[in-house]
Amino acid sequence: MHKNKEVHLSSESKVPVSAYYGSLTFDHKAMRARLPKEVFAALQDTIKAGKKIPESIAGVVAHGMKEWAMEKGATHYTHWFQPMTGSTAEKHDAFLSIDRDGTPIERFSGEQLIQGEPDASSFPSGGMRTTFEARGYTAWDPSSPAFLMKGGNNLTLCIPTVFISYHGEALDSKTPLLRSMDAVSKSAIRLLEILGVNGVTRVKTFAGCEQEYFLIDKKFYIQRPDLVMTGRTLLGALPPKGQQLEDHYFGSIPDRVLEFMQDVEQELYLLGIPAKTRHNEVAPHQFEIAPIFEEANVAADHNLLTMEVMRKVADKKGFALLLFEKPFAGINGSGKHNNWSIGTNTGINLLDPGDTPEENIQFLVFLVAVLKGVLKRSDVLRMSIASIGNDHRLGANEAPPAVVTVFLGELLENVLDAIESGKTDLKTEKQFLDLGLSQVPSLNKDYTDRNRTSPFAFTGNKFEFRAVGSSQSPSVPNMVLNTLMAEAIDDVADAIEAKIAAGKDRSSAILEAIREGITATKAIRYPGDNYSEALQIAAKERGLPNMKNTPQALRTLEKADVRAMFVKYGVLSEEEIHSRLHIRLERYIKGIDIEARTLQLMLKTIVIPDVSEYQGDIGSSFNNLLAAA
Repeated sequence: MHKNKEVHLSSESKVPVSAYYGSLTFDHKAMRARLPKEVFAALQDTIKAGKKIPESIAGVVAHGMKEWAMEKGATHYTHWFQPMTGSTAEKHDAFLSIDRDGTPIERFSGEQLIQGEPDASSFPSGGMRTTFEARGYTAWDPSSPAFLMKGGNNLTLCIPTVFISYHGEALDSKTPLLRSMDAVSKSAIRLLEILGVNGVTRVKTFAGCEQEYFLIDKKFYIQRPDLVMTGRTLLGALPPKGQQLEDHYFGSIPDRVLEFMQDVEQELYLLGIPAKTRHNEVAPHQFEIAPIFEEANVAADHNLLTMEVMRKVADKKGFALLLFEKPFAGINGSGKHNNWSIGTNTGINLLDPGDTPEENIQFLVFLVAVLKGVLKRSDVLRMSIASIGNDHRLGANEAPPAVVTVFLGELLENVLDAIESGKTDLKTEKQFLDLGLSQVPSLNKDYTDRNRTSPFAFTGNKFEFRAVGSSQSPSVPNMVLNTLMAEAIDDVADAIEAKIAAGKDRSSAILEAIREGITATKAIRYPGDNYSEALQIAAKERGLPNMKNTPQALRTLEKADVRAMFVKYGVLSEEEIHSRLHIRLERYIKGIDIEARTLQLMLKTIVIPDVSEYQGDIGSSFNNLLAAA
């Protein structure tokens, strides 16, 4: 009999979340309890420093992980990875082994932990592999904790991994993301050293995905072949009441939906996923769940897990979960607002302006790098979120447009304008809002308002990439963000070093590079309404890309300078870039084909028969009237 097989909780449970948070995760606490001190320390060094795990400790870690998983009730393990399908994949193997004398025994070796071998021939490869070239490898990512996933009547040990081909090409979305995290870390450390900041050994990127979704009753869902086959309605009539009264957003959550949310959150907490916020969204039957932010690769893993948990819980509750970006015409679509930031292993958020942003040189340098990167690579950002669903969503009903611009807010715009013009007397002070109500305290006023129409908005100490689609894996947009930032940071570092080499002192060189960066990036800064026609006119005048459909956006990967960027920073090879272009174009074409076939099927089997029956009824009524006359 195994003890502590599973934590059982009900919606009425009084157990605090902290008491069971992460109990199905082989996290820091479980590692410390299961591993020898020296092995635990070595594994923590691997995780914190982004190093490779020493082979000498792999067997000990595997044994501790297996014992922990089996005590919880697991009988199988799987390497859990992200093939280029947009979702996750897994192949379950039992711990069970048979000794030579026929004795059954549970085993899990260090080699089985570190490396797996799924069949690579049936996953999308974009031409990098042929059908008969079947060998592929999965490799453990120790920076993302292993976890136990519920399924059927059992638990399965899931080990987050990367997925590569026999020759080492990335066949997944996670490998390029991890490469991009290394690239931006290397570039940022270099720039920090130029700024005089020493002692930083790793710079990390963080993400938090605000996941929007629709819930509809399953019995209605299964009556709509278009929703089942394509994720959206292909025909139908708008109801008299949609979202025009604006009464759903932040409204009281219906009991049935709240019960769904509570069950989802409990499952996520068991998996160590820090769900934080839940609320009604703008459209009827639309909702949102948002987490506490984590390192980018862990955040991506956790978002994919969140979507999977939501699907399972929705099914149990009699709901259908809709993650397609635009399931219904005439009302809001759903996004996955990707909050991105960058910070050091010493705990410094490099995008935190502090109380006096005009004096925070470190913040200003990295802010300029963001502006330079987004201006130079706005087409690549647009490419990263291109899909059938987003083609219907972008630019309509609170989704940002296809033009990528940056919103900074009035205060930061004033700071940048003052620096550019050489003013030295600008002083920012913390502002408060006095409501004039004796019973309500004064409110702290943020440095920036929120611009919900902006694709890429600064929100205090991070940027919110609002254009990401709700069904999309966040691995790709975060990989692109990291890569363009590595390039932009190097551009800023090169500019400062060139000025120092020309004889300027470091402070003057840094300030001049900031000022030049501010001037050079004016075109990407847009403080107004991104839904307006004025934005379309401004984009044309400023030369900003305006790619309104997926095929056009994906062609960005054919540009020589874009390919050179990914290759230079070791994020994607030429072959890997070509494969992703091929896969995503093929996915788009097949998606359109499925929609067309589904519409044809519905017309033949539902619409035309109903119309014919109605015509017959009208004809019969008319004949009866004639006969009565």
